[in-house]
Amino acid sequence: MSNADSEISPLMQGLSGYIASGWQHELPDDVAEKAKQHLLDTLASMVSGTKLVPGVRAVHYARLQGGVAEAVVAGSDVVTSAVTAALANGMTAHADETDDSHLTSRSHLGCAVVPAALAMAEKQGRSGEDMLKAVVLGYDIGGRLTVSLGADRFYEAAHSTHSFCAIFGAAAAAGALARLGLEQVRWLLSYTAQQASGVNCWQRDGDHIEKAFDFGGMGARDGVAAATMVQAGFTGVDDVFAGPRNFFDAYSTEDAKPELLIDELGSRFEIMRTNIKKWTVGSPIQAVFDSVQALMQENRLEPEDIDSLIVRMSPKESHVIDNRHMANINLQHMVSVMVIDKTVTFAAAHDDDRMSDPAILAVKDKVQLIPDPALPRRHPIIKIKTVDGRELSHRTPAVRGTPDNPMDRREVEDKAYDLLTAPLGESKARDLIDLIWNIEKVANMRYLRPILMP
Repeated sequence: MSNADSEISPLMQGLSGYIASGWQHELPDDVAEKAKQHLLDTLASMVSGTKLVPGVRAVHYARLQGGVAEAVVAGSDVVTSAVTAALANGMTAHADETDDSHLTSRSHLGCAVVPAALAMAEKQGRSGEDMLKAVVLGYDIGGRLTVSLGADRFYEAAHSTHSFCAIFGAAAAAGALARLGLEQVRWLLSYTAQQASGVNCWQRDGDHIEKAFDFGGMGARDGVAAATMVQAGFTGVDDVFAGPRNFFDAYSTEDAKPELLIDELGSRFEIMRTNIKKWTVGSPIQAVFDSVQALMQENRLEPEDIDSLIVRMSPKESHVIDNRHMANINLQHMVSVMVIDKTVTFAAAHDDDRMSDPAILAVKDKVQLIPDPALPRRHPIIKIKTVDGRELSHRTPAVRGTPDNPMDRREVEDKAYDLLTAPLGESKARDLIDLIWNIEKVANMRYLRPILMP
């Protein structure tokens, strides 16, 4: 039995009201366009991720579960329950470092929000317009969650910001597509809070399998589970954010500001502040690639012209990419690929055989990573010394794909096409891209199912 509205905190009133009406929100044109780009980028990450080890494991797991045929595991022939599909698609979306990222919340929003929204949209037979609105809503709630907790201190306390944002964003999107009422959304948020968890020891996951679960699969699964449980009649606590032993009592840092969870909802859209990666490698390598490519092009350098290449980077991120055994998160290796190829494709970023290529190793011997505490995250300095004695330096002020230097539609499409063609074929890749650009015309998201299957 619900308490009277007067006993519900203003925070819960504002948040639950916004989520409950989420399917009715009209999106500004620029927000709708950005949402299409993130939807396409994440779907492409999901499909391409099925061919990587975490994705292979996720698809296999989903196949073993069976279940009611409610939603597709994109890039596979598996159709399963919405909850299981959300889990598998979340893991394939973050099977590597292809998916988008949100800097202020320290999370990857797309790999949880889009799989949850797709699963629930298929389950309910919702339209493409409904799906797009739910995705924007999921980014808005997920992107504010750890900010309201004090994101940096929360992260330093060993909590996984990526997991907490993921589940709240996924639950909001799924709840809106389930058409939950105001009271039901309050219960949805309580079940979401009860499931919220995550320890950032994922940094020690060398195979990226647990990380794929922590960043995408777990949040997508649990968000859809919370929505479908309430949809099935589960009731719960009316206000998990206020009263004795509430969510903020459990997780707040001294920097926490709960009111930020609803700050400027409806006028500031977090999807507009989310990065789309130009390069299919770890986030700390993005600026490095932009700078190395610029230096190579501007100075017409060839690999043999380089005597040394030094990357200075914040120690808060350098340890994540320092000589890792996976190609696309190994800075020294990936810089060597960029130097030789002058660009980096998805195939090149995942070609583990090249890690033993003598030509790559010869360049890699010249690459040095130096942690520099004076540098902020995502602002490395690249210095190249040439064999003829020149000293060249570059610092990328705004990485391509970030809000200050966004990719255009064509760039996002080109990236998606590169990711989609091998698993789906050229025809289906083109069909999917065209459908996403015209998603408002899709009457039922189940229409995408055969296109998302190889």
